[in-house]
Amino acid sequence: MAQEKQLDWTKIKAVIFDVDGTLYTQSRMRKRMLFALISYYAWRPWRLKDFLILYHFRVEREKKAGYSAGNLENAQYEWCAEKGNFHIPRIRKVVEHWMFTFPNQFLKNCMYPGVKTFFESLEKNGLKTGIYSDYKAVDKLKAMELDADLIVCSTDKEVDKLKPNPDGLFYIAEKLGLSTDECLFIGDRLELDGECAERANMPYLILEKKPFKEFDFYAKLTQQLIQAKQGNKAKKASLEINSL
Repeated sequence: MAQEKQLDWTKIKAVIFDVDGTLYTQSRMRKRMLFALISYYAWRPWRLKDFLILYHFRVEREKKAGYSAGNLENAQYEWCAEKGNFHIPRIRKVVEHWMFTFPNQFLKNCMYPGVKTFFESLEKNGLKTGIYSDYKAVDKLKAMELDADLIVCSTDKEVDKLKPNPDGLFYIAEKLGLSTDECLFIGDRLELDGECAERANMPYLILEKKPFKEFDFYAKLTQQLIQAKQGNKAKKASLEINSL
């Protein structure tokens, strides 16, 4: 299925979001994290090996796109350990702190304009929301003060596969009680999020690349949703009047 440009909101009953690079800008986050890492390790040079741990953890995961051999939660740390002879307990500690905990304090200020308003519009108009990320996302959503009906990560035992394998989207649609063509997936990477949606036969949108101050992707979607719902209500009202 090609990327949807003109969505029929009357057919969409849920919107599923990727997180990193989709709900917040990674460029702002990376600047804050680079400063934090340099500030911390400049005074602890004996721990500089942690930089290699973070690097290899990310790189090896990227190399394993579509991984579906099982035991993903443990395998991701084993991949990293193999690259630098790192001890897995240390990898887990470093990754948990610098990737899954410490950055959360910056998330709210890195969110794309219009994200929260769009989430609120979805709820107001009766659409369900889902999250599907390759990384853990529950704490990230809390930090951004966003609510979703279902939050799913690729390492969850119910999925246990990396994008673009579509099983995560199938699982979310099933849990929401919907068919995949009744859901919309929003992501930032065509080769992962777009491909994942296509394999699931799910409509999808890939974020437009714009400077942060000019970013209006979610504002446009909110406007489209409101207009579509208002038009649908007017159409129903007209049909009811004509049936009298």
